[in-house]
Amino acid sequence: MSLNTPLRIWLLAGISSLVLAIVVVTFSTRTVHADAVLPRPAATVPPSTPAVHDAVPDSLTPKRTIAAQRKALLRGIATWYGSVFDGHLTASGERFNMHAMTACHPTLPFGSLVRVVNLKNRRSVVVRITDRGDLDEGRIIDLSYAAADKLAMTRVGVAPVVLEVISRGRP
Repeated sequence: MSLNTPLRIWLLAGISSLVLAIVVVTFSTRTVHADAVLPRPAATVPPSTPAVHDAVPDSLTPKRTIAAQRKALLRGIATWYGSVFDGHLTASGERFNMHAMTACHPTLPFGSLVRVVNLKNRRSVVVRITDRGDLDEGRIIDLSYAAADKLAMTRVGVAPVVLEVISRGRP
């Protein structure tokens, strides 16, 4: 049985259209997780921003709240590091302990105490800066495993945070 040329052309066109439609539907219905890509954070957060007010604990008196709002609050992405570096010397000369409440920051003096607030769940921790490092763009602090665990960010690996410098260490 032989098909004439115009019918053969229509059949080929129909089959290729069907294949193309299946390919388009297959590749256009992939699931994209919204938390996979975080927006680029601002370098600092002005005191009037609601996220900053949420980062200040309710237990502070109104007088101390105003003082806390005047402190430099930084907003960005936190990451964490753990067992690979456990026991290695940090830039401050201390041995890194992944179970201590410590962190790496590119510019803050060693010994500085920093409150870190996870903006996704409002958990907060206070860490001591013991290490230096070049962090990727948008990332502002690298936490120890213990600090990241308290902030409930070890599974994801990164979290949007606000940093409040409580006290500056030695220069």
